Amino acid sequence: MAPWALLSPGVLVRTGHTVLTWGITLVLFLHDTELRQWEEQGELLLPLTFLLLVLGSLLLYLAVSLMDPGYVNVQPQPQEDPKEEQTAMVLQAIPLRRCRYCLVLQPLRARHCRECRRCVRRYDHHCPWMENCVGERNHPLFVVYLALQLVVLLWGLYLAWSGLRFFQPWGLWLRSSGLLFATFLLLSLFTLVAGLLLASHVYLVASNTTTWEFISSHRIAYLRQRPGNPFDLGLARNLAHFFCGWPSGSWETLWAEEEEEGSSPAV
Repeated sequence: MAPWALLSPGVLVRTGHTVLTWGITLVLFLHDTELRQWEEQGELLLPLTFLLLVLGSLLLYLAVSLMDPGYVNVQPQPQEDPKEEQTAMVLQAIPLRRCRYCLVLQPLRARHCRECRRCVRRYDHHCPWMENCVGERNHPLFVVYLALQLVVLLWGLYLAWSGLRFFQPWGLWLRSSGLLFATFLLLSLFTLVAGLLLASHVYLVASNTTTWEFISSHRIAYLRQRPGNPFDLGLARNLAHFFCGWPSGSWETLWAEEEEEGSSPAV
């Protein structure tokens, strides 16, 4: 590995997140919060649980930020010829679009990310805090990470508040609790951001919509042609498809199935 690779944006962002996470955790343990009181009383279950949650959230962060979000293969993989009935299912009115940047054929719901310089399947957004795209492969794990991170932040916020003492003289309070108060403000900001992100993604997942599709539906050809969301299968099926991959199949096939059901004459 070249030395300058260690200064890449991805390495710097992930290192900064790791250092900040453990730095905040250390502040909570060193000040007179309930964590320290539990330690002094020999009650180690809750401090260990908090540490495990912090470690779990950090490992999830690294997993989401380092994994393939669902890049479209530049070189087509050899595969069997599709069956005739499968070919008939694909809606011919929606031809695959060739990306003008990397020249691959984009499947439905894919988009080119200029930061990653790749096309991503079921593109949601590029997350600068992770320096990676959120797409078809890592989006479910991203939602789980947000949920766990919000739990850790809310607990950390409570712990920071438990260690603040406001009845001391200003100078003494600033020396003893200034860093803890700054940590409380930082945790408040992170909690607000994580909560809003989790709420928005739960809403999008429930309706089988991506952030990109929600914001730019007027610019996307396959959404301009329909009055509603053609991928919305209902709450239960949307959640099952997002977290479990059921029903399976390409978005073109699911589109065609929905189109066929919608156009079938009523009996």
